[in-house]
Amino acid sequence: MNIAILGAGAWGTALAVSLAGRHRVALWARDAALASAIGSGRRNPRYLPEVSVPDAVTVTGEFPSALARRDIALIATPTSGLREVLERLRASRSDEPVVWACKGLEQASGKLPHQVVAEVLGEGAECGALSGPSFALEVAQGRPTALTLAARDAGFAKRMARELHHPTLRVYFSTDLAGVEISGAVKNVMAIAAGISDGLGLGLNARAALITRGLAELSRLGLALGGRTETFMGLAGAGDLILTCTGDLSRNRSVGLHLARGEPLDAILKQLGHVAEGVYSASAIEALAAKSASTCRSRGRSARCCFGAPRPATPCSSCSRGIRRRKPKPLNVRV
Repeated sequence: MNIAILGAGAWGTALAVSLAGRHRVALWARDAALASAIGSGRRNPRYLPEVSVPDAVTVTGEFPSALARRDIALIATPTSGLREVLERLRASRSDEPVVWACKGLEQASGKLPHQVVAEVLGEGAECGALSGPSFALEVAQGRPTALTLAARDAGFAKRMARELHHPTLRVYFSTDLAGVEISGAVKNVMAIAAGISDGLGLGLNARAALITRGLAELSRLGLALGGRTETFMGLAGAGDLILTCTGDLSRNRSVGLHLARGEPLDAILKQLGHVAEGVYSASAIEALAAKSASTCRSRGRSARCCFGAPRPATPCSSCSRGIRRRKPKPLNVRV
């Protein structure tokens, strides 16, 4: 398969390295100077200097060149750059399927990535999200990693999961697109909190409590938005939350550690040199949670219906979307 990876940050570079052994990969960098540096030195000196980029990966700073004869566009920009790339795709009249690998909410609109995609490319666009517990460096180094490919179309999700799957990058598929996305967004915010807890020396007990209660909050919000419990207990939910809250390679946890030392946020982000999605998603998630809780109250229910315990015997329709019994559907099925 011919894959255009749009975004040459750490994650885009790692995916290019990982997938190059099985597919023909083109890596697009917004910065032409960075594209030139990667192409000549076969390393990403700015975002992933530890790993060499195979010669088989075509590196370019030209957007049309990256898309030439491609079967799929895999967007690996931060969430803040998603809309711009989608608009470029629309302008280029490209009709290949789109998969995005960013985790967060659009700061200005508070929309999840799939909502931005639908807004720009239309509701009928063939698309999905790639998410799960994954540090870019370890993926690039070929260390075992498991991800989830989520799309509303089960056939597309299964097909893309099969194509991207290889021995060290195991890809499962899901049809719970909203659940996978909200998990990826909220876990980044929780990782900042975990970093603050660790930085203040509150101990391992406190961190475990924070992760566990964070998962409960994530699940309640996700259920209110139509996600499924299985998703929040799986790779995209608990798996990614645990990794990001405990791993030393976590950028969001690193932000929390520095905040606990009293460092100003602007200085932390400048020193980090990478985007920490949790910083930009926090306010959007707070607004989304408040909106979802208000929906419950407007229907004559307490906000505890969605975000507290115990759950009432006859929950509001917003909650029941997430807990009503369904016929079994393919979810995180090995391919």
